[in-house]
Amino acid sequence: MSLDESRFASLADPLLERIGDAVEDAMEDADAELHAGILTLTLPGIGQYVINKHAPNREIWLSSPKSGAHHFGWTGEQWISTRNAELELLGLLRAEIGVEV
Repeated sequence: MSLDESRFASLADPLLERIGDAVEDAMEDADAELHAGILTLTLPGIGQYVINKHAPNREIWLSSPKSGAHHFGWTGEQWISTRNAELELLGLLRAEIGVEV
């Protein structure tokens, strides 16, 4: 699904905020820092996740200490991996860090 810049921002910005808030609420020692479209999650005992908006491609990019790098595109309903249509962003985060967003 093709997104214009405004629609992409209206989907991606609240998503990054929700992820950061959910992680900090669920994990006592976690740190979530959101700055300029880049969310950095520092999770003791797990590592550091970086989730950012990639506006030119209208994608969300994820760097995971467990599964590596992923790119997610909006399907109209959810953020799905551009390389594996069975992989959904929030499902991957839930599986890796155990937090429901």
